[in-house]
Amino acid sequence: QVQLVESGGGLVQAGGSLRLSCAASGRTFSSYAMGWFRQAPGKEREFVAAISWSDSSTYYADSVKGRFTISRDNAKNTVYLQMNSLKPEDTAVYYCAADLEVGLGYGEYDHWGQGTQVTVSS
Repeated sequence: QVQLVESGGGLVQAGGSLRLSCAASGRTFSSYAMGWFRQAPGKEREFVAAISWSDSSTYYADSVKGRFTISRDNAKNTVYLQMNSLKPEDTAVYYCAADLEVGLGYGEYDHWGQGTQVTVSS
């Protein structure tokens, strides 16, 4: 079992940056693939980025490629999402997720955090 707690959300102007953190409990964090998803009001939860547990391979949605960077620090049981060049359309609740296998669909993850709000003003 793993429990996840996100932090780092907030209000930022378009073009600004934020770094989200997701702290995981449990001693087997390094064995989990980690993902970030987001959900805007009235929309379905969508994939943002993921990182594997084995070789830290990374995966990104086309909408964030080149602007967002996912990384992990297994010593700190934490995964990060560095978000640069933010746009108003990035406004959403951001969730981190964990699973034994990396995936791009929200149905592929068993463990979820409570979410953190990111609001980008124009």
